[in-house]
Amino acid sequence: MSCPRIAITCGEPAGIGPEISVRAALASDTLDIVLIGDASQLRSLMADCSADRHITLLSSPDALQDLPREPGQLHLIDCALPARPVAGHLDARNGLAVLKMLDMAIEIGMKQWVDAIVTAPIQKSTINDAGVAFTGHTEYLAEKTGVSQVVMMLAGPTQGAMLRVALATTHLPLKEVSAAMTRESLSRTLAILHSDLKQQFGIADPRILVAGLNPHAGEDGYLGREEIEIIAPVIESARARGWRVSGPYPADTLFQPKYLRDADCVLAMYHDQGLPVLKFASFGQGVNITLGLPIIRTSVDHGTALDIAALGTGRADHTSMLMAIRMAAEMLYSSGRIDA
Repeated sequence: MSCPRIAITCGEPAGIGPEISVRAALASDTLDIVLIGDASQLRSLMADCSADRHITLLSSPDALQDLPREPGQLHLIDCALPARPVAGHLDARNGLAVLKMLDMAIEIGMKQWVDAIVTAPIQKSTINDAGVAFTGHTEYLAEKTGVSQVVMMLAGPTQGAMLRVALATTHLPLKEVSAAMTRESLSRTLAILHSDLKQQFGIADPRILVAGLNPHAGEDGYLGREEIEIIAPVIESARARGWRVSGPYPADTLFQPKYLRDADCVLAMYHDQGLPVLKFASFGQGVNITLGLPIIRTSVDHGTALDIAALGTGRADHTSMLMAIRMAAEMLYSSGRIDA
């Protein structure tokens, strides 16, 4: 029997990533799951969960190449940590191992030995302190898969519907956002978003609402001209192609039921314009999705939660990780990569 095989990178070992990865994997018994992390830590967490599931330790990622996909299978690729992790306490000595987990997942994803990857949260500072310049998962995945531009989108349930918010720019200081916005980059973002809503989510004719950059969407140029010179022309070009794209809307009034009820996605101009709304509405149940990659990648909507990890196992909520796994599986079915 064939079923989705999904790799999970367990993230920052001092945070809640390893625990929520194990708990969500144990709850995903209709899928074939591959955990990537420190074997000793993960086995200890399975014991804490009183899990009776068998987990197969793979000798290397290559072992996946000819391994049949079967529901309920749980595999482990050991990515040993050089320093014993202490919950709640970061250790730069483990930074490169955390990055290696991600590299392994990208490799087996690109080789199609797994069908999708799901990432637990990482601590950017640990990787940077280990000597590697690292901005975030989204940018790193784009670089390693050879993609010039990707789109970050978060999705979460609210008021009985799925709210999706995509970003025109991601992890940039606010003062750099305007300079990073061009007609070309915004057009590519909109094209990736429109294409993946169709191809990955099975939405035949996506309706996308576009936020303005400035207060009141620039108020006819008095509060900024980005709407007039960049955003509106890109929207008009998209509409000329027959796409259902509208805006630019003032961001402070856009997230209302009367606008969202028929929308498939909102495109916000920067990170903290769109994501606070989504996280307020569905925090802990949201999913982070990277669009435009050659592989499906989802993640949680929260960080490493070092404070919760320091309290001991059993306190972390693995709902967002479970939602990320399920979203990846749904995208595989919707895109036709796996037969339903």
